[in-house]
Amino acid sequence: MILEFSIIFVVALILIKLIIINALKLGLVDVPNERSIHTRHHPRGAGIGIYLAVALVDPWFNFSILIDHYMALLAVLLVFIVGVLDDHQDTSQNTKFFVMTFAALFVYFDGIYVSTLGTLFGFDMSLGWFALPFTVFAIVGFTNALNLIDGLDGLAGSISIVILSTLFIIGYDNGDDFMMMLSGSFIAGLLAFMVYNWNPASIFMGDSGSLVLGFVIGLLVIKSASYVQPVSVLFIIAVPLLDTIIVMLRRKRQGKSMFTADKTHLLHVLFKFFNRDVKTAVIFLAILQLTYSMTGLLIVDSADQSMSLVLFGLNVSILYFVFSGMLRRQIIIDKQSKEKP
Repeated sequence: MILEFSIIFVVALILIKLIIINALKLGLVDVPNERSIHTRHHPRGAGIGIYLAVALVDPWFNFSILIDHYMALLAVLLVFIVGVLDDHQDTSQNTKFFVMTFAALFVYFDGIYVSTLGTLFGFDMSLGWFALPFTVFAIVGFTNALNLIDGLDGLAGSISIVILSTLFIIGYDNGDDFMMMLSGSFIAGLLAFMVYNWNPASIFMGDSGSLVLGFVIGLLVIKSASYVQPVSVLFIIAVPLLDTIIVMLRRKRQGKSMFTADKTHLLHVLFKFFNRDVKTAVIFLAILQLTYSMTGLLIVDSADQSMSLVLFGLNVSILYFVFSGMLRRQIIIDKQSKEKP
């Protein structure tokens, strides 16, 4: 596997460089919007280089594994296509949602789905017929969650590497070649991407990257539920999940649409808290994700995950009040600075 991943790294390094050079010709340019930290146009679409490197190299080493899971990989391809279209010329949210939902169905019919939520408070939480909608919701939900944290140089890449590394460990411990291949391949591609995306970034991941990575992590997380307690998965993907939950709860309490784009995500709050130091904010969130992922690995063998679920709920509550307080203070300071003559 070392040779395979090394080749993917080199190929991704070359392809992403070519995309940077030809971004304007290819129409792969990021235009700042209401959620952007950056104010200038940047090349985007590095996800194209990451995906193509994986797609070109993996068949030479793992053809039989790819055949065994061709439906799941076809699903990833569909998400990649809509991501490329969005990077080239913005695609509607409805189109992306439809494609991701349709692709998630392929994952389910490939035999990758959640059949139970484990034992909670003494009850066996088998899903039965609800396994299909829950699986689709989980994959699409996490895909969007990762997409939403892609707002600082190196952030989505760092968080994804931590989560994929955790999933690789689970695959290794349980002899799952598919999990090891897919997680390891995208880690290799991401490491190449980080060469260009670490602050100051020369290229952004784009939806061709964030949607594909979110989808791949989503399906691998679903697959990992065959080996670990489902509640432990919440810790393994904690930062993108907590960010989405906290932001949606805050918007709901304020009477706003939960899907409104704004600058109230954890990354925006921490960016201001660390005096607009991108690297410090990214490192902090990556370490936070690493801490949660290690916690998830430590509790995988617990038969009754009730206390783990309560612990995760407490984390949601604590972070909600902490970051809401930080956000309110930042809004007051910004308002006062604007009122000064």
